Amino acid sequence: MPLAPENEAGRTGRVAAGCVFWSYAATEHFSTVAEDHANCSVGSVTHGFNAIPEVVGNDDIGELLGSGWVNEEAFSTLPVVTSAPEAVIYGPLASTTVKPDVILMTINARALMTLKDAVPDLAIEGKPQCHIIAIAKETAAIAASVGCALSRARTGMSNEAMTCAVPASVAADLVDRLEREDRVNGLMARYAGVDARRFDARNASDDA
Repeated sequence: MPLAPENEAGRTGRVAAGCVFWSYAATEHFSTVAEDHANCSVGSVTHGFNAIPEVVGNDDIGELLGSGWVNEEAFSTLPVVTSAPEAVIYGPLASTTVKPDVILMTINARALMTLKDAVPDLAIEGKPQCHIIAIAKETAAIAASVGCALSRARTGMSNEAMTCAVPASVAADLVDRLEREDRVNGLMARYAGVDARRFDARNASDDA
């Protein structure tokens, strides 16, 4: 995949933003370096390739700050990967041969419900979406994201989709907790469904 043509300010990369790589990673294994991520200054910071002072004058950062989408305080306190990686390796978890640091999942609202039941102190983050990677890697905490306008536009995420970053070190325990909560939620859903039938019978009687 070649670098894209530079914009007027000289920004370019392999894809529009690092979050675009997430879609490819669902089906293929590959490695990326700093220049591959460089079109999105925010993602370059959250992934540890650049420090905030190195990008604060970039045109895309100026656009985000000037529009009011994010303010300087929020940008300056953005969670980031603290050690610059030589590369970021992506691939489907089921077939990877590399021990991952972070497992990224696409989830929906029902999955987030179950996840929140399993992890009561779950961090549910907003913009920018990519900073959940830094939270998971740097703090060993699970973090979910409702997404952000930048990422949704660049990746084509559906309106229903959200994401979650899981430190690989806690993944096995999380699976156990999710399975338990899913069983309990299933029991409660069946109970509520049966209980609701009384109201269906009442409505049928009223219509008669």
